[in-house]
Amino acid sequence: MTPAALVRLRRPACGQPSHRSPATWQHGCVTAATHSTLFPQVPDSADAVLEGLDPEQREVATALRGPVCVLAGAGTGKTRAITHRIAYGVRAGILQPSSVLAVTFTNRAAGEMRGRLRQLGAQGVQARTFHSAALRQLQYFWPKAVGGSLPRLVDRKIQLVADAAAACRIRLDRGELRDVTAEIEWSKVTQTVPADYALAAVKAGRDAPRDPAEIAQLYAAYEDLKRQRSVIDFEDVLLLTVAVLQDRRDIADQVRAQYQHFVVDEYQDVSPLQQRLLELWLGERDDLCVVGDASQTIYSFTGATPDHLLDFRTRHPGATVVKLVRDYRSTPQVVRLANGLLAQARGRAADHRLELISQRGPGPEPAYSEHTDEPAEAEGAARRIRELLAAGVPAAEIAVLFRTNAQSETYEQALADLGIPYQLRGAERFFDRPEVRKAIVSLRGSARFSGNDTFLEDAVDLPSQVRAVLSGEGWTAQPPAGSGAVRERWESLAALVNLAQDFSAARSGATLADLVAELDERANAQHAPTVQGVTLASLHSAKGLEWDVVFLVGVAEGMMPITYAKTDEQIEEERRLLYVGVTRARERLHVSWALSRSPGGRPSRRPSRFLDGLRPGTGAAAGRGGSAASGGVERGFSSAATGVSAVPRRTQRTPARCRVCGRSLTEAGEMKLMRCEDCPSDMDEGLYERLRSWRAIQAGRNGQPAFCVFTDKTLVAIAETVPEEAGELARIPGVGMRKFHRYGADVLAICAGQDPAEEAGQD
Repeated sequence: MTPAALVRLRRPACGQPSHRSPATWQHGCVTAATHSTLFPQVPDSADAVLEGLDPEQREVATALRGPVCVLAGAGTGKTRAITHRIAYGVRAGILQPSSVLAVTFTNRAAGEMRGRLRQLGAQGVQARTFHSAALRQLQYFWPKAVGGSLPRLVDRKIQLVADAAAACRIRLDRGELRDVTAEIEWSKVTQTVPADYALAAVKAGRDAPRDPAEIAQLYAAYEDLKRQRSVIDFEDVLLLTVAVLQDRRDIADQVRAQYQHFVVDEYQDVSPLQQRLLELWLGERDDLCVVGDASQTIYSFTGATPDHLLDFRTRHPGATVVKLVRDYRSTPQVVRLANGLLAQARGRAADHRLELISQRGPGPEPAYSEHTDEPAEAEGAARRIRELLAAGVPAAEIAVLFRTNAQSETYEQALADLGIPYQLRGAERFFDRPEVRKAIVSLRGSARFSGNDTFLEDAVDLPSQVRAVLSGEGWTAQPPAGSGAVRERWESLAALVNLAQDFSAARSGATLADLVAELDERANAQHAPTVQGVTLASLHSAKGLEWDVVFLVGVAEGMMPITYAKTDEQIEEERRLLYVGVTRARERLHVSWALSRSPGGRPSRRPSRFLDGLRPGTGAAAGRGGSAASGGVERGFSSAATGVSAVPRRTQRTPARCRVCGRSLTEAGEMKLMRCEDCPSDMDEGLYERLRSWRAIQAGRNGQPAFCVFTDKTLVAIAETVPEEAGELARIPGVGMRKFHRYGADVLAICAGQDPAEEAGQD
């Protein structure tokens, strides 16, 4: 690849149209969470706030009364839509700034929202996280509701969990402390009390780090300890606010008088506890706008659930639902891969997926690369990054995304070897991790006193010496079951074991002291400041961010999906995690995997199953989820006004798209097949021949050409779809209601392997 081919694509300034015409809504760069919006001046009127919005975003901005649900795909400008909605309402005098509460999930997102609202001339609107809004209310109402001062809020609960474990005479190492703490947090956000933990954990499919009865005991002791010390944790902030609003109607009325209009971002991530708090804020009112995407639900292990988003229309029958599918972030090539991933998904979230439509010009196809081992994969990525930097792509516009934090060290080293600056996001540097620092101290001690170290008595070479020393730190030959801190700690130690094996292979006769010196050199080299650098991040921590170039690494079975993802629900969340990774890329996407872990290892790995049918040479992907939703608006009808249940009304028809590659279809023949002519067919040839024979009989009876019954393409479409019920057959282009009523029973019988009734097909 030549440097010229790598030159960064030029984009218009954020918020500006890609075609310089103030009358059009088309714009090439709707800002996302990683970029601050730069407007030259505050809009001079409410109508000016709406300029530059596309039709669906404008629907969001002007739907200011009643329940509104915005289903927003990745890169579709959801933050732009909801901030302009609030600003338009304020500037038009419909909403009072102090009566609006916008809720987000991170302080960064809340700060960005406040900044955008100021730029739109809508100062005074409260934009906070759930915890921040609840804490503010709790601090204000605590003296009135309970008396005295609010108990002290602890920043980190892990020490309290450790004290609770000591009180229960249960010994926990640092990793187990983190995992038990996570279980307590999950229990509280799902409103599970200690006595119910064991049953709830089994029902939710939790992979408990300890015996569930022990965790329940620790949870109860933790709660007792907090009461004794008069402290509360972050989950208590929500729980106590809910309790106050439930028990004190006067306080609830006061809060509801203050806040009359609510906007909730990332609604697919709300927990049951947050949903309960939102319901109490609302009371009997319905001025609520929620925004989310079920296909980006990747935090279910913390208690998040997309059910509240997916059930919104059920709870609010009169709701307006707006679907944002115009993707302003990514090129059509990146979007096609993202759509392909979800087309193979299963489950409830998949049934409600959004099919993105890129609004950008074409870019390069995603690049796929296979490597012999993980170091080679990291070195390959580093070399490509060096080429990008040489071609003028800023380091800050490049990211390397991986499934687990333990993968970072290989990429840190590969980048450092080429002198490429980098920064870690959402994780400690590998050599800063406590377990790594402690392991190196142990290795240094063993190197110094190897003659008297009992750990090394049976160790015959450097790798076995390292394994012997680190076994005392918790390393085992087999990884622990489950995920969480224990697994991450093991992976950190395993990375050191692997490093020792590679070091020994590269330097024959190397000693433990040599390895420690090598580790010290690596740690020192990687502690240099890297403010502007390539981002290294886990897929979870990359949510809400975007880069011009994204490297998705380690996309192999066992890592994506991760080994401990066993159930269908866990597998589908892994697929959504990869989808989030793909949709972080604006212009270029590199996907890679390694056949073995270390050089010379057995090449037993294979690429992730999620890439089957999507990467070159793997055939067509079979879509398994429900049909994707197109952009548009569904308006609810008030039952009070009509006397009937609310019925959704779609204002736009779903565009015809190839069910194999996702390309828009314009030719009538292709639309009938619902695939491109050159995309591979999965037709049941035996069924096709039976349909042709049946058609010939019908045509003879009716005295008309065979195509008047069904055309060849319609028969192909039927043989590819193999409908099992009337609705499936009726939806096939070329069938139509007249032919369905005339021939439907016959066709369904043939598809089911039966002979049609003799009299079928007669008028």
